Amino acid sequence: MNNLMIERMVELSNRVGFLFIATADGNGMPHMASARRAEYMAGGLFAVTEWFCPGTVANLRENPRLSIVVWDSTSDTGYQLIGESERIEEVAMLDGFEAGRIETTPVPQIERRLIVRGREVFEFRQRPHSDTPVR
Repeated sequence: MNNLMIERMVELSNRVGFLFIATADGNGMPHMASARRAEYMAGGLFAVTEWFCPGTVANLRENPRLSIVVWDSTSDTGYQLIGESERIEEVAMLDGFEAGRIETTPVPQIERRLIVRGREVFEFRQRPHSDTPVR
């Protein structure tokens, strides 16, 4: 695994302010999520912290494999990482009460930190690019 590429991916995600996470349940049903914060940890590990919806968490507990995409549309540069969730940590919790809230759909109540092990990193661009891992 190219740890330098993971560091660059994390730096880019922090610069553009988001990344996308694709997961799938045990039957292969896909699910997309986004996150705003990533942090490089060393040794092919990094952390992604967000108020993930229950579908993302359930998928990762059943199937730890994931794909993460970070892309800067202005420069058309980005990365796709293939990896797996090593563990899920609970960081903060809400009590569900929000004065004046009218919405009836539930919102995530637990902020979680995904510890991810990168396996391969690919270039991600809108223009033609290769699916060969970046070394």
